Amino acid sequence: MTKGLKLFDLSGKRALITGSSQGIGYALAKGMAETGAEIVLNGRDVAKLEAAAKALRENGAHVHTLAFDATDHAAVKSAVDTYEANHGSIDILVNNAGMQHRTTLEDFPPEMFEKLLSTNVTSVFNVGQAVARHMIKRGAGKIINIASVQTSLARPGIAPYTATKGAVGNLTKGMATDWAKHGLQCNAIAPGYFDTPLNATLVADPEFSAWLEKRTPAGRWGNVDELVGACIFLSSSASSFVNGHTLYVDGGITASL
Repeated sequence: MTKGLKLFDLSGKRALITGSSQGIGYALAKGMAETGAEIVLNGRDVAKLEAAAKALRENGAHVHTLAFDATDHAAVKSAVDTYEANHGSIDILVNNAGMQHRTTLEDFPPEMFEKLLSTNVTSVFNVGQAVARHMIKRGAGKIINIASVQTSLARPGIAPYTATKGAVGNLTKGMATDWAKHGLQCNAIAPGYFDTPLNATLVADPEFSAWLEKRTPAGRWGNVDELVGACIFLSSSASSFVNGHTLYVDGGITASL
């Protein structure tokens, strides 16, 4: 392996990815495993986690599962502390757990607004804090939060989601500001429009897909595998002086009118 490629090598590192039994989280877990990382899958559905872990192991990955609700602060702390005590360090955290709810703002149910905040923002705080406390003691660690193109842009019908992803972008900056001095690099990846279970209704809508293809300079939906390179970069020593940054992987949608 050349010196340049070694910068991106994740061998000997352990990565916890929240919400990783499907979609973006699963794709990132698969890609990081192929770059040498040991993977800890997380979610609330134990059966889905085990199925995802089985599929990764069949491809040669070293995989653990850690079921907890990322919105429950006490449960997160207990799970992370117990895992670290029994299995060793979590070197990389990818905060990927998230949800969407589409309704016009004037009709948006307040209970769904609270659920969006809890799932998309509180989870990042909960897991980020629990893992960072151990990373700080070691003087090293990588935290990657999954933001969104909606961190910068709004679209009709998803104002609360846009608010949560804006919060993720700013929480990422706050994490870097507080924790860089302890040797942590805290950054975010902001996907554009990707073909995922979260976007299934949009992918199935020919009118929306036509609009998206026209609006995006790349002219298409993203493939989840196209997020892997950004995640490996931010997880590896190649990004040792990158902190508080949001990396947009969006086919150019935030670059053009």
